[in-house]
Amino acid sequence: MTRACESATKIRPNGGQVSGVHKRQDPANVTLVIVTYNSAGVVGGLLTSIPVGLGNVRARVVVVDNGSTDNTIEAVSAAAPDALLIATGRNGGYAAGINAGVAAAEPGTAILVLNPDVRLGPECVPELLKALDRTGAGIVVPRLEDASGRLIPSQRREPTLLRLLADLVLGAERAGRIGTLGEVVTDATAYEAAVKTDWAEGSTMLISTECWKEVGPWDETFFLYSEETDFALRARDAGLECWYTPTAQATHLEGGSSTTPGLWRLLVVNKWRLYARRHGRLAGALFLGTLILREASRAVLGRPTSRAALAGLLSRDFRRGPVGAHSIRYDVST
Repeated sequence: MTRACESATKIRPNGGQVSGVHKRQDPANVTLVIVTYNSAGVVGGLLTSIPVGLGNVRARVVVVDNGSTDNTIEAVSAAAPDALLIATGRNGGYAAGINAGVAAAEPGTAILVLNPDVRLGPECVPELLKALDRTGAGIVVPRLEDASGRLIPSQRREPTLLRLLADLVLGAERAGRIGTLGEVVTDATAYEAAVKTDWAEGSTMLISTECWKEVGPWDETFFLYSEETDFALRARDAGLECWYTPTAQATHLEGGSSTTPGLWRLLVVNKWRLYARRHGRLAGALFLGTLILREASRAVLGRPTSRAALAGLLSRDFRRGPVGAHSIRYDVST
């Protein structure tokens, strides 16, 4: 694992330089860490949703910008003039942004990691904190809905070869409704009550300070995708579980990983990287072979995302090479 770049510039939204770490005399209950990259079109909506999401909880807001080339910094300045803005000057990935944000603001009770395209529901943070206290968990996640108000299946089970085979044969959605067979929990009834989950979508994740100190930082070598899986599984290994609570709610507008070939390629290859790291060479080879079969079966149906993923899985250089911003670039004509 590598730690976030320590040379990041900490600036106030008005452009003035701030030396050292920004702290308040009265410690906040929660530190909100938002990682942006060309997020001008969505981050303002998140920032304006924070007051209703916080309720009476004291919080500090830290926005880490990963080298945006649009007007993200200006959008943050307009919507949250009191936020601490950290300009990393590079796109080091989601984990690197989170690590930089946590390093810049000493956490209180917990750290709330947020994607810029999330919108917090009323009293979301107080409900997450209650669940953290009630369960003794290391990580707590809310109920997520999309922009149309539909449930987003955000609970996940640990990746296994059997679950990958079920995905290959049945598809992720169908497998997720059969007992514990699927990796993605797609049974809507599983989202009606608080429940322990192996890991969860990382767009809205409350992490206790104890958990961060025990397990952190996030692994920056993933760049994007599987970093939240890795963190949650390491937390579980340390006895700090992940819980889902339906009383806390948020909206996630969601990105385009399932429709963008370059993003899907990295998502699939990082799934193999994580599994191989945790289970060794032989199990990793079996997992890789099954992933190749899954993506090949979808590639023959004409899916450009699966063609890209198959190319990545078959390329030793891509699988073994360093991951970074270059990893999400993909020419669909290849």
